[in-house]
Amino acid sequence: MDKISVIVPVYNVESYVRRCLDSVISQTYSNLEIICVDDGSTDNSGRICDEYAAKDERIRVFHKQNGGLSSALNVGLDNFTGDYIGFADSDDWLEHDMYNVLYRALKEKYVPISVAGYYKDTDSESIIMSNSIQIPDGIISTRELLLYPLKRDHYMGYCGYVWNKLYSANLVKSKEISFENEIKYGMDIVFYTTVVISNKCTGVYTDKPLYHYYQRDTAITKSKSMDIKKDILKVYKRVEELLNTHGYTDLSFWARGFYCYHASVIANIAKENNDEEILSLMQAEIREHIDDYIETNREFPEKFESMYGVLNL
Repeated sequence: MDKISVIVPVYNVESYVRRCLDSVISQTYSNLEIICVDDGSTDNSGRICDEYAAKDERIRVFHKQNGGLSSALNVGLDNFTGDYIGFADSDDWLEHDMYNVLYRALKEKYVPISVAGYYKDTDSESIIMSNSIQIPDGIISTRELLLYPLKRDHYMGYCGYVWNKLYSANLVKSKEISFENEIKYGMDIVFYTTVVISNKCTGVYTDKPLYHYYQRDTAITKSKSMDIKKDILKVYKRVEELLNTHGYTDLSFWARGFYCYHASVIANIAKENNDEEILSLMQAEIREHIDDYIETNREFPEKFESMYGVLNL
């Protein structure tokens, strides 16, 4: 059996990391290498990882000074030895057959990327993230792999995150691809796009939900930090650049549409903070990209009113 390396970045998640690791070590696909990277946790997270490593020889733990999620993920990429790579956030968890399903799917279709559906979980509910347009059962082209995460309203069950996917190790090793350290939020979207576009990948998708994406109250996705939110603007500028550089210019307006949306998120935070300077800057960005936003949301005209509201129109 091929070895699957599962990279788990860990930072101050002592209340959740056991659930995550239990779900990984109990996978029906047993030939795993589990790499836990403790990114300078100040709670018991690192010690819990060491405890699990003492009981399961498949687990390797790396302790490092805090440097952010990208740096932790890159420690995993620098040290994995498997034939395939998976990722799991340390506050999330996996269905017991996730890697077995993903591995069998990519082997059956002879493709280097396998993608699964997922749940979005809170403390009160678990919701299956479904696609409004069905993704075909056969081989997915490079173009489709790039487009599905950008057409999020139609393909909510796909997403551009790294954790509901299994990658051939050669995709990363051959191009020396890593996570960009200067991006603290949304770095996995750039990583995924870079892997797909640099290798001209094909893939396969199963709509069976196999990953549990846990939304805790302190999650970075819920933060109103201006620095964190500004990072996502960098992300979609980078995605646009990748699409234009590699011959997918006709798809790049999708990235600009997302850029416009996130500029509006920052503008609304600036309004709450009475930050006129940032608000003015974001309004200028929205005006520059509003045509792309409209083009990517023609089927959802109700969104325009909110965007126009940010512009005071």
